[in-house]
Amino acid sequence: MSKPKVIFLDAVGTLFGVKGSVGQIYSEFAERFGVTATVNDVDRSFYKSFKTAPPMAFPSAPKTDIPHLEYLWWRAVAQQTFDRIELLSQFTDFEAFFAGVYQYFATADPWVLYPDTMSSMARWQRQNIELGIISNFDSRIYAVLSALGLASDFESVTISTEVGAAKPNALIFTTALQKHRAIASEAWHIGDSYNEDFRGAQAAGLKGVWLKRQGLYA
Repeated sequence: MSKPKVIFLDAVGTLFGVKGSVGQIYSEFAERFGVTATVNDVDRSFYKSFKTAPPMAFPSAPKTDIPHLEYLWWRAVAQQTFDRIELLSQFTDFEAFFAGVYQYFATADPWVLYPDTMSSMARWQRQNIELGIISNFDSRIYAVLSALGLASDFESVTISTEVGAAKPNALIFTTALQKHRAIASEAWHIGDSYNEDFRGAQAAGLKGVWLKRQGLYA
């Protein structure tokens, strides 16, 4: 297998994951607002709400509007999560609840680096392989990378909300390639989603590598 010029990695579920689960974190925050939720119920409901949400990409939106649109996208997922388990009406201030949760996920606290993350990146860097991120996460990724001490390890970060297209759309891959002046055959993309990462990368001409991890995120 020839050495690539650049290796792109997905972020959440590939480099780092949620400590515990999204359901656990949502439930803990909900308790502060007097709403008692079962972790397993919230996890299942979140997963359904997240998977049925539209792609997080806003191709026609002005750049200045994107952070607010990201916030509204996640707010809709969280709102549907609690609505599915008939707890939404119990919140007296859902906006305050969600604002707290949203900010929390921009810090290091809810995240944990996978054991192989740093050693893998160090090995590739010793081989002078460029590293980049391609993610369907939102612009909080920059704060999270910084908080986890990863920001300086990547030459590029390409996210769906800035490109206007989410994986598996080929546009997000070609946009990332342009940042490295690379062609698709010179690049790998590693991620935990079979469809978005593995098949999406292959369809765009990159070598796709499927990393079979488990977990949810918000």
